[in-house]
Amino acid sequence: MADPYATLGVARGADEATIKKAYRTLAKELHPDRNKDNQAASDRFSKVTAAYDLLSDKDKRARFDRGEIDGDGNPAMPFGYGGGPGGGGFRGQQGGGFSTDDVGDIFEGLFGGGRQRGGGGGPGGGFGGFGRGGHQAPPAKGANVPYRLRVPFEDAAALKVQRITLQDGKTIDLKLPAGVESGTQMRLTGKGQPGPAGAGDAIVTIEVEPHRFYTRDGDAVRLDLPVTLDEAVLGGPVKVPTVDGAVMLNIPRGSSSGKVLRLKGKGFHGKGGVRGDQLVTLMIDLPADDAALAAFAEGWGDKDRRNPRGALGV
Repeated sequence: MADPYATLGVARGADEATIKKAYRTLAKELHPDRNKDNQAASDRFSKVTAAYDLLSDKDKRARFDRGEIDGDGNPAMPFGYGGGPGGGGFRGQQGGGFSTDDVGDIFEGLFGGGRQRGGGGGPGGGFGGFGRGGHQAPPAKGANVPYRLRVPFEDAAALKVQRITLQDGKTIDLKLPAGVESGTQMRLTGKGQPGPAGAGDAIVTIEVEPHRFYTRDGDAVRLDLPVTLDEAVLGGPVKVPTVDGAVMLNIPRGSSSGKVLRLKGKGFHGKGGVRGDQLVTLMIDLPADDAALAAFAEGWGDKDRRNPRGALGV
């Protein structure tokens, strides 16, 4: 049998306001609506509610303090007490002070709902779906079921619909959210394990697969694009891959390796609704052991007296 004062964490001389405040704090913390699938919290919730029931009844509190009843409200000396008005059980407001009916008022303030009263105000009368006799937790939903979905890089950037197969064999088409990245979670309501109060949810964690030549930079997509020497020197349109398919990109005349060109709106969809760009870095690709190119470079070297590394101090 528990000491109701210890259960609520108050001193024996605590006044009514202190007891009500302590119960309100614990009830808010332990209420089953906020601790689904947590049996320990549900059990403790029942204990603190029972303790409050006893201490909120002025007459029963006095009898407990005198040692006439235990923490469960049962007679501590059964042969010295009959079944008169001071016996065990709920007293409602007969003892004066503040009543156990205040429990419903507390929960109305905590959780915003009105009290649901049972028949006749007896021990079976409930508040918020809980009987004052057993304080039984409401039926719980089924467990959530986790899933991991690997999404191709291009699909994540373009927000292409993905198909997932659930444990019951059914398939669902998922619309990816803007800003999707590895670790993004999507909740499918009612697609988890069945339970007395309905099915739980499916929790889908997204994993964006790496790409063999694209990389992600925030909402931008980066690409190193090989170009030939004549394409870099003379410029002109070249075909470039994007997450939405190939497009033509115009290379300016005299472009060097490392020059970055921008393709608007070819990146990832950002959370704010704006789509990022694709950043294309030009990389001049020279053929190996090309005699004609070597001869050209030897002649050109005598004419080009620039020092392209001067800015580096060498």
